Amino acid sequence: MSTVLQEPRVGGGTDTSRRQGGQMQQRQQQRPATSKINVGENERNVSMAAGAILTLQGLSRGTLVGWATAAVGGFMLYRGATGHCAMYEAMQIDTRHTGGRQPQDEITDKGVQIEQSMLIQKSSDELYKFWRNFENLPRIMTNLVSVNNTGDRKTHWVVKAPKIVGGQVEWDAEVTGDEPGRAIRWRTAEGSTVDHVGEIRFEKAPGDRGTYVHVRMHYVPPAGKLGHIIAMLFDDHPATKVRDDLRNFKRLMECGEILTTIGQSRGSCTGTGQGKIQEKL
Repeated sequence: MSTVLQEPRVGGGTDTSRRQGGQMQQRQQQRPATSKINVGENERNVSMAAGAILTLQGLSRGTLVGWATAAVGGFMLYRGATGHCAMYEAMQIDTRHTGGRQPQDEITDKGVQIEQSMLIQKSSDELYKFWRNFENLPRIMTNLVSVNNTGDRKTHWVVKAPKIVGGQVEWDAEVTGDEPGRAIRWRTAEGSTVDHVGEIRFEKAPGDRGTYVHVRMHYVPPAGKLGHIIAMLFDDHPATKVRDDLRNFKRLMECGEILTTIGQSRGSCTGTGQGKIQEKL
């Protein structure tokens, strides 16, 4: 009796491996994009804190608005825990850089933009000198707690914030452009909680009517654009704040003091009425 030896099928295992590898790759491609981390570490921490507060506040109310608030809080908790934001993904924003800092062009293109102007009846040199000493700014900016010069065109800022994001935010900034009497440009330093770039320009108004002051800023707030929306819901719209700050700047520079409207129907540089003096030049 003869024995017939069959040669092993070389390549059968290889084909199987290839099929398995292709199926695995296909499954990986079909995985939801929620696994992608696109939120920076600082922003995730703020989202977690704000989300916890919103969730507790919402649940304690027991109303429809409360449940909606709790739902927003839950979303922020998820955002902080996973590091993924669907809104960021849709807008192609990624704050997962060293310290969460974004490149300047990304902040300009995809951050929140604020632009305000004011005509002030003072020379551009006077206005520039006041603003360039950043430690003067808490006198006109109601939400600004303090600014300290730390040397080499760098400063440390402490700013009031909505309670849902901790009640206070701090960051370091650096001057990126300085044209005496004409313009100042700045941006936040690496590792700051808020990614922010901005400039203020001083342009002489025609007919010796003073100086046009233009402020333009782009920023990504704590908790991202969701944090910006929540701040608006709590009546803390940044554009309104900038407008109010410029109005204070105008009053201080033109009148020598800032008057509140407490006890009077309208503010006045003449000192009439029952307005309270908030700040003197």
